[in-house]
Amino acid sequence: MTITLEVHIEELRAELRNADPTERSQIEAELQIAQAEPIAAETKQEDTIDGEPPF
Repeated sequence: MTITLEVHIEELRAELRNADPTERSQIEAELQIAQAEPIAAETKQEDTIDGEPPF
C-alpha cells in the first residue's frame, strides 16, 4: 500500500467520523473502494505470476 493510499484511507475515516447522514453512505462507499485497491492489486499480481493469464 502506498503512502498516498494510506493517507487517503485515513482522511476518509476522519471524514466518516464527522459526516452527517446524507454524506455517510458516499464516504463509506469511497472508503470500501480505497481499502479494496491493495487487495485487488495483490490478487492481480498473483494471477499473472510467470506471465501467464489466470485461466
